[in-house]
Amino acid sequence: MDWIGLGISVLKSAAVIGAAMGVVAYTVLAERKVSALIQERVGPNRVGLPIIGLGKSIALGQPIADAFKLILKEQFTPAHVNRLYFWIAPILAVVPPLLVLGLIPFGSVLDLRALGVNLSIPCVVADIDVGLLLAFAVASLSVYGIVLAGWASNSKYPFLGALRCSAQLISYELSLGLSVVPVLLVTGSLNLPDIVEYQKACGWLALPVIADGWSVASFALWIPMAVSFIVFLVSTFAETNRLPFDLPESETELVGGYHTEYSGIRFAMFFLGEYVALVAASALAVTLFFGGWSLPGLGFPLVPSGDGNLTAGLANIAVFGAKAAAFIFFFMAIRWTLPRFRYDQLMRLGWKVFLPLSIANVILTALIVALIERA
Repeated sequence: MDWIGLGISVLKSAAVIGAAMGVVAYTVLAERKVSALIQERVGPNRVGLPIIGLGKSIALGQPIADAFKLILKEQFTPAHVNRLYFWIAPILAVVPPLLVLGLIPFGSVLDLRALGVNLSIPCVVADIDVGLLLAFAVASLSVYGIVLAGWASNSKYPFLGALRCSAQLISYELSLGLSVVPVLLVTGSLNLPDIVEYQKACGWLALPVIADGWSVASFALWIPMAVSFIVFLVSTFAETNRLPFDLPESETELVGGYHTEYSGIRFAMFFLGEYVALVAASALAVTLFFGGWSLPGLGFPLVPSGDGNLTAGLANIAVFGAKAAAFIFFFMAIRWTLPRFRYDQLMRLGWKVFLPLSIANVILTALIVALIERA
């Protein structure tokens, strides 16, 4: 058995999970600050940590205080619930998005020879040939946690939220899956690192003219790729139950939706699952449409591949993090800007607009790719 490889995989898994937990904690703080900024409020400003040299503090300790508050709250289980499924549901909500993060290539290669260690570590936990297909399959399992929570609560509002989540998933999972088919037609691979390498060589799929020179072929593919990205992005809002598609929670109608009967650490796990899904969706969007960790410039890559260069490998990770952060802040801005869609509007958009549009876009992409290969 390759004990070194196994140890590296375990360490990478622990690093990804730890980084995800840290990012989620401060994403929650950032969202509260962004919402306060949009609404002209101050936001969290009490649990601060001092900034040396500035003579003031910012609320960097707020996520730690929130975590302690939720952990120390009473773990109340109502008498009328189905206890086994009521306890299992929060776990099913948080595990799938964490597994998706293990498939995302967050960098190129970390070459440790500069540190005296003869190792080159790929910056992906699970590099498998069907990574994209597995990511979609695993991500869709989160709905089981929500459905179980709504059903096991034996309460009308959680049950209505669970039904909405099921219908929403069916509506948008189809268009979400079809939106990435053009990506597969262009790159010819389901392997996520290969998709990033294609974009490193040929330009981002959402902006195909950004490459070491552009061609008529890349320009012709811009329209179907732009449509794919828009459908993917909007469907991701529904997939992650974020405003304007947060109908499974819908506080104004369903009190709290599927998690109405939850409190303490179990509620925190639903909360955690939502934000991990947000991070995973942002990372997947960056990987599929915006070149992942690569940063092509005009005629040369601004950030090298990382092979044989630890600094460049770390720079690639930083580039990926910056792109993902931009998407996360975009999700936040949309949440605090747009109103919630009505349920019938959501269903109409999914079935009558996005599904036909996605099918037509797959056909258009296939025709363009076939013409390019013939030319």
